[in-house]
Amino acid sequence: MDSTNPWRRNAQDRIETLEGPHRDTLGLFLYRRLTGVGGPFADFLLRRRLIQGKEDPDRIGERRGIASLPRPVGPLIWLHCASVGESLSVLPLINQLSVARSDLRFLVTTGTLTSAQLMADRLPSHAIHQFIPLDHPAYCARFFAHWQPDLAVIIESELWPNLILGANERDIPLVLANARFSEGSFNGWRRAPKSIARLLGAFEMVLAQEEQTAKRLRLLGAPHVSVPGNLKDDAQPLPFNEDDLGTLQQQRGTRPCWLAASTHDGEEALVARVHKQLVRDIPDLLTLIAPRHPARGTTIASELRGQGLTVAQRSKGELLTSDTNIYLADTLGEMGLFFRLAPLAFLGGSFVDVGGHNPMEAARLDSAILFGPSMYNFDASVEALTEAGAARQTMTEDELTTAVQHLLTDQAAAMEQAKKGMEVAAKSSGTAARMSVLLTPLLPPKIATPSPIQRAT
Repeated sequence: MDSTNPWRRNAQDRIETLEGPHRDTLGLFLYRRLTGVGGPFADFLLRRRLIQGKEDPDRIGERRGIASLPRPVGPLIWLHCASVGESLSVLPLINQLSVARSDLRFLVTTGTLTSAQLMADRLPSHAIHQFIPLDHPAYCARFFAHWQPDLAVIIESELWPNLILGANERDIPLVLANARFSEGSFNGWRRAPKSIARLLGAFEMVLAQEEQTAKRLRLLGAPHVSVPGNLKDDAQPLPFNEDDLGTLQQQRGTRPCWLAASTHDGEEALVARVHKQLVRDIPDLLTLIAPRHPARGTTIASELRGQGLTVAQRSKGELLTSDTNIYLADTLGEMGLFFRLAPLAFLGGSFVDVGGHNPMEAARLDSAILFGPSMYNFDASVEALTEAGAARQTMTEDELTTAVQHLLTDQAAAMEQAKKGMEVAAKSSGTAARMSVLLTPLLPPKIATPSPIQRAT
């Protein structure tokens, strides 16, 4: 790494001031020692996840830091994302960096099967996907030895100590981008002030989603904090298949319908109760449910049928008919299709303690938006949409029922709300471009002839 880089010198000075050069706090020292001798537990965890269908057996070595692809020649930018939403959010950033530097190659790591499948479909040709290794010192060491990234960009709040400190000890510049720290996380880390200061001190810069997160991170010791915005506000409209949309529109006919998008365990039952209330006044109502985790589809279908509802399960090829009460959209990568089919969307993860899902996805696709009380992961977006009259937050099941009925029976109100949502979404873009400019000083030197890369199969 370039020792003349002022960002690198500043980061090193911070670490030496806090703890001595690359020295861990007692808590981090114990964590790293315990994970270092935890190989048998890591093996047990991976075996259990394989049995549960949560890991790809053909790529399980990646979770131990064993790469399944060669490293591309030339400058490599590594971006780590937790799951689906975060991995989709980096696509505009990759695009912006690629426009500025055509020689850059990208490694995107995630930890879930769903995100891996989406990345296989949506990453550009100069980017590859790998599963992130478990936070075991030896696994992380293998990962770094093979990939040798020139810049590491950690998305949101993935503060894995062995991964972060391992990169820092190898002089790999680190950036915490699209950073999000809830009040609960902030209060938890305040009980370990030296450990969080050591972790945050490893980053060259921190790019926060909004000012409240920036304030919390500064109080915890984060350096060079700025607020370029939320990458999720920059995501392109979700894709869809025109033929599939035409087929579903024909099957739906003129029936009024609404979508419960990205639902979690417990919310499907709530949506079913809302449906039963609504059909008293709207007897031909069609309710679409698109669970956040499609693998739960069969379980959800069984539970809904147990409540006396007629369910058509998309993953099993079951047709939407005039008798269908619930169309269970339990497939991967088709949320854009269902947002376009229904004029009204309720966002899941908001009636359970998950913090909601990205409301801008629905806003970009001309949907009137409803969500429950738990949307803390998207405070800024929620504020912008609700203040503009583009979305409504419902605090109880009865409020949700009333709101859905109003928007289904007053099409003019639904269309006006959807129009305002599209206007807010259009004004919210630009984060990826701002972030690209901020990252430019940390990019490695340009090379003349970038190499082609081998894609995962």
